[in-house]
Amino acid sequence: MALIKYYNVRISAISACVPKNISRNADLGYLIPEDEIEKIINSIGIREKRFADDDVCSSDLCFKAAEKLLQDNNVERDSIDALIFLSQTPDYHQPATAPNLQHRLGLSESTLAFDVNLACSGYVYGLSIAYSFASQEGINKVLFLTGETMSKTISPKDKVAFPLFGDAGTATLIEKAENEVSYFSLNSDGSGANVLIMPYGGYRNPSNVEGFKEQKDEDGNIRTGEHLKMEGMDVFNFGIRVVPRDIKRILNFSEKLIDDVDLVIYHQANKFMTDFFTKKLKLSTDKTPYSLERFGNTSSASIPLTIVSEMFEEGNYSKRNNVIMAGFGAGLSWGTALLDLSKCKISELIEY
Repeated sequence: MALIKYYNVRISAISACVPKNISRNADLGYLIPEDEIEKIINSIGIREKRFADDDVCSSDLCFKAAEKLLQDNNVERDSIDALIFLSQTPDYHQPATAPNLQHRLGLSESTLAFDVNLACSGYVYGLSIAYSFASQEGINKVLFLTGETMSKTISPKDKVAFPLFGDAGTATLIEKAENEVSYFSLNSDGSGANVLIMPYGGYRNPSNVEGFKEQKDEDGNIRTGEHLKMEGMDVFNFGIRVVPRDIKRILNFSEKLIDDVDLVIYHQANKFMTDFFTKKLKLSTDKTPYSLERFGNTSSASIPLTIVSEMFEEGNYSKRNNVIMAGFGAGLSWGTALLDLSKCKISELIEY
């Protein structure tokens, strides 16, 4: 049972960057019948997403977000002790992307730097890793970068996945701080690995002619083996089964009540699903910020992107002492955190 409590560590700053290119779901008449488009938009809650140019990687978006964070908060680059890059769309299979970002950002060669491969639960998992490092002697500041270019993984002929996913990069600064207590619950169920999967392009099924062939499924979706394949109903059933339960688990672990919670920031999967969570938990909708209408599902970047896009403006969600973050997705894996964002400095959203 992975229930973890961290002392004297906090998030001190968050920033985010999105591509300028906008893909509007209202323009998907070639894929979805015109009379169904608005109904689907209202159900998933996504009107548009941001797509990166072909030559822009998730690391580029994270680099811009990191530069913004460092400049806005006057962070000395030599003060960063560790850099974590979390993404399922890295620059290369090898080498890892994190050392390259360490170099691009002008961080010290003594900076610990490594990649983590995880999807929609990744922000919560990555935060826990960052907190564990920042809890150690000798490490005071951790720069945690998470970003995705999901647009490069989905088929434009897939009416299940294409309306959902967008691109973004984020940066989060974690550092030592007194009188802070944070709680994490981390979980996995590999029996559902095929629910969200890119079957080809790895080492189990290397890229080959077969993997590049377009295949049409029984619902008319067309994709290759190197596109993300998502079983939508299985994902929905997984989410409604584990997320409310894990939020209750973290409340019990932290000895808090649902009424003590100021905000719940869900991974931005789709609004129909997350509205279900809110109703089941008997939460006020005023406590659940959303960014997916404008940015879609940005996988591991969705929670910090929501914080930046919805909480930067003064007065928006101003009570931030008890904040729950809930991530869930491919693996299958899911994680929940309860922490204090009242002293977190949020940068204005930027575009690439």
